[in-house]
Amino acid sequence: MDILVSTDWLAENMGASDLRIVDASYFLPEMGRDAAAEYEAEHIPGAVFLNLAELVDTTNPLANTVPPAEKFASRMQALGLGDGSRIVLYDNSPLRTAARAWWLFEIMGAPNIAILDGGLGKWLSEKRETESGKQQLRHRHFTVWRDDKAITTKAQVLENISTKAAQTVDARTMSRFTAEEPEVRPGMASGHIPGSVCLPYSRLFNADGTWKRGHELKGLFIEAGVNLDKPLITTCGSGVTAACVLFGARLLGKKDVTLYDGSWSDWGSDPATPKATGPA
Repeated sequence: MDILVSTDWLAENMGASDLRIVDASYFLPEMGRDAAAEYEAEHIPGAVFLNLAELVDTTNPLANTVPPAEKFASRMQALGLGDGSRIVLYDNSPLRTAARAWWLFEIMGAPNIAILDGGLGKWLSEKRETESGKQQLRHRHFTVWRDDKAITTKAQVLENISTKAAQTVDARTMSRFTAEEPEVRPGMASGHIPGSVCLPYSRLFNADGTWKRGHELKGLFIEAGVNLDKPLITTCGSGVTAACVLFGARLLGKKDVTLYDGSWSDWGSDPATPKATGPA
């Protein structure tokens, strides 16, 4: 199974005994949408709901940080996602949150994980079947190990400003990157990590929500100033849309890509970290 599958592929394979479909929609509080309620109202047949808002490290004051391995395994087992499962993730969020879920599964050691290209929006536009209510699957054992090498810390980002061993790619809008648009969270500085470049995650998608591919996708990275020969560190506001840039790089075959967990909510709230404004 490829890391990106089409709606046609899913429709043809959704009856397979080892296939699990997961709705990984997530919204920011200010969006005023309820991901769980929307899932219950309409989802792809057989899909279970992965609550990304709860799949975090509750001991960390920062939003959306990676949960402990044991917590992740427990939640997956309760959803019926376990060893031997092929898992297809989709979302119906403007944040394209299936990418965040895909990254979490990857760092927790799940081998067969894919994103549904175009998500629920494309599925609905093709007038394919949906269902409502909650889907409950039988508990399955989920063997988990957490690969912390796939996670970049603030200390590592700080060190990288000097060494320039990796290139930092920011998935936020250009106006937030340059500080033209101020951060709204109290005590949060505006701007970006010195030395980083900006590739807004929304640019990675076509009008129908499908991922750009091949030369077009590679061209976006190059146009943003990304050197694809170097390791990449992806960052954003809180670690969600950074996963889109990471997944986009993986579609280009890059393996040496990590994600700064905590991202700007971590960096921008620390008075001691250096900040840059204006274009890269």
